[in-house]
Amino acid sequence: MMTLQNKQPVTYFIADLHLAQNRPDITACFLSFLKNDALNAQTLYILGDLFEYWIGDDDNSPFVIEIARGLKELADSGTAIYFIHGNRDFLLGKRFAKKAGMTLLPEVDTIELYGEKIVILHGDTLCTKDVAYQKFRKKSRTWWWQTMIKSLPLFVRRKIAENYRKQSANATAMKSQDIMDVTESEVEKCLEQHQSLLMIHGHTHRPNIHNVNVNGKQAKRIVLGDWYEQGAWLKFDKNGYQLLYTPLEQLKSL
Repeated sequence: MMTLQNKQPVTYFIADLHLAQNRPDITACFLSFLKNDALNAQTLYILGDLFEYWIGDDDNSPFVIEIARGLKELADSGTAIYFIHGNRDFLLGKRFAKKAGMTLLPEVDTIELYGEKIVILHGDTLCTKDVAYQKFRKKSRTWWWQTMIKSLPLFVRRKIAENYRKQSANATAMKSQDIMDVTESEVEKCLEQHQSLLMIHGHTHRPNIHNVNVNGKQAKRIVLGDWYEQGAWLKFDKNGYQLLYTPLEQLKSL
């Protein structure tokens, strides 16, 4: 078995895989990524929306079990796995995290890599112009709302999640690109608050590396890509960082 001593000093970041039973191609690519690229890394950060939706840790479907097993095998090999909730899987809890060998992190966290302090988050909190979503987000993070939802039968929760997914897709189609992207002032505020000059997030599905000015200092904002058409991850090592992409078909065949 591979141990931490055998791992390369590499850290990977991924987000927005939106794993779902109706996209077995993405699932196959993700599992291939875990068994190949991620297997050699010391650390893997999953910055939200690993799943298209999450109805509760009591979901023991074969699909969920398969994902948990793949992650746990990676964790058992010596790769540390950290997870930040996204807007689709914010109900994912400690029970599943334990099955998958993941450590749950706060919605905004700071880490240090190669002497650099980095702010990591899913990214939905940065999109403050999307007022309707922010209202829903505030309500859905309350203890009473989550308690109410979790008390419903599993099949009811699944139905609610599927309906919400359709409504969300329709609402997104009606929103302007400006509303769906981050608010620059919120990015600057977050970096300043955490005294960092580097941010990594997902959510917007617009992979890129942006320059940001924070109190006269040059900062960077790295946006992770989604997995709808390709595998997408950020590789971070002592030589720097790089956004990488692999076509689904190519990744699946590894």
